[in-house]
Amino acid sequence: MTVYIPLMALLGWTALIAVGLCLGNVLWKFLGIGVGAVWRGLGPWQTGTPDQRVPVVGADEPAHLGYWWRQMWVDTVSAAGYGIRVIWTAFADPWMGRYADNLFHGRNPNGLRATSPGSRLWLAVFVAPGTAVGALLGATLATVLLGTVLAVFALLLGMVWLGCAAPVPVVRGVERGWMLARGVRVKCPYPGCYLPVPLPMYRCPKCRAEHRALRPGRYGVLWHACACGHRLPTTRIAGRTKLTASCPHCTQYLPKSVGTTRVVHAPLIGGTSSGKTMLMAAMVEGLHSCARRGELTVEYASDDDRRTANDLNQDLKSTGWAHATTSTQPRALMLAVACGRRRRLLYLYDPMGETVSDASRVRAQQYLAHTHGVILVADVLADPKVRGRLGKEDTRRAQDARPSQQGPWDTYQRLTGELAALTGRRSKLSVATVVTKRDVLDQLVSLPVPGAQIDAWLEEIGLGGLVRALGHDFRSARYWAVSAHAATGTGPLESEQRRAAEPVLWLLAASGLRTDALTGPGGASGKERRIRLRGNGDRERKYSPA
Repeated sequence: MTVYIPLMALLGWTALIAVGLCLGNVLWKFLGIGVGAVWRGLGPWQTGTPDQRVPVVGADEPAHLGYWWRQMWVDTVSAAGYGIRVIWTAFADPWMGRYADNLFHGRNPNGLRATSPGSRLWLAVFVAPGTAVGALLGATLATVLLGTVLAVFALLLGMVWLGCAAPVPVVRGVERGWMLARGVRVKCPYPGCYLPVPLPMYRCPKCRAEHRALRPGRYGVLWHACACGHRLPTTRIAGRTKLTASCPHCTQYLPKSVGTTRVVHAPLIGGTSSGKTMLMAAMVEGLHSCARRGELTVEYASDDDRRTANDLNQDLKSTGWAHATTSTQPRALMLAVACGRRRRLLYLYDPMGETVSDASRVRAQQYLAHTHGVILVADVLADPKVRGRLGKEDTRRAQDARPSQQGPWDTYQRLTGELAALTGRRSKLSVATVVTKRDVLDQLVSLPVPGAQIDAWLEEIGLGGLVRALGHDFRSARYWAVSAHAATGTGPLESEQRRAAEPVLWLLAASGLRTDALTGPGGASGKERRIRLRGNGDRERKYSPA
């Protein structure tokens, strides 16, 4: 008995020593191979090597997701799982599958059989269990230590993610606030669309891929990586406006100033043959006349706009008349107008006269929902009251001028109700009323000659109801009389061109562009006056007569 107790103690200490030696040896080996596996798992480290964890670029947005958004976590989780699996794979083989198994069978860890029965018994009974327990404890502790390191690493990654994600709403908010402060609201100028464009679609200059989400977000904060590898800026400051932009709804081209310049929508509304198209040509020529004098800067927003204006001028020079507008929904003629440091993108719409023939057609003109001011083209020769005052010779002159089939009062009545329904803010809009065909009106002896006060002249010839209605329904109204023939074609008069541009300059001034001085006294007194309208609450309405 006295011999048995010391022997058992010796054997127990032997097992404990085996556990300790194995634990000390295994722990650092397991931890080393685990850390190495995590490091390798973060790869691949060679450029161009395929990686199943990287998602395929989608067709809806041909850009790679920002590494910080998702791939960072995918790589971390996969690498961490791989590192832990390597530890327990090493525990299973070689530590349990070879080393411990050899010891349990009386062999050395390298597989050599012990020479004596006592040595085999010693290895199988005492060293083998200690080695197995030590390997188990080593793998467990290595897993715990590696997990602790990975938890700290995950915390650091979380801070990186927040550092990348937090600027996204800040940068978006700054750009959105800048656009709201400057009144920049992009609308599509093309027929059948006319929809708001919160964010244009941009094309990659290298592969021409269409990017619909080129802004700070999950694809990148300051840059997006296109599927072709080209870097695209996500903000206006970084140079996003230099890319080719198009409408995300109809995919048609948008001018480069879209998104940076406030848009002023100015539709020309009038009956068929009232002179809208010729008036628009005269307005454009008048703006260019002001630009030649250095009073402002005018540029066509695109090559298509330049071609449209040139073709119209060629028609006017060759025939003296403009072809009738045939499109039921017009494409806006876009001009970039700058006065000093302020810029505006002017949309001029020239719809066919039949669009105001009934309420349903007016309602289909969706661009009216975005208008900032209306240019009412008034052909007074089409009004029955005015025609009734004409003598025989004047009637012939009026017929030669191709009067519209719809008078200005009828045009106004069909427009105003639908305009209120489309915009919901008619009382906040300005209306520039332009009496056309002044060259003919000056020749009529049956009517007084249009003078400086066009509103008073309209009242005198029997259209006072129109003047009162415009002053009542709109925020402000102003009046001009223009001869588009004298402002276009061969030998145009610059004074008449500038007169034709005044209605547009007045609407631009209402948007904050400092063009008040250019409207001057031409075609009007140039001074706003107040009139008191009775019968509707005795409230005062302000308008600017010409």
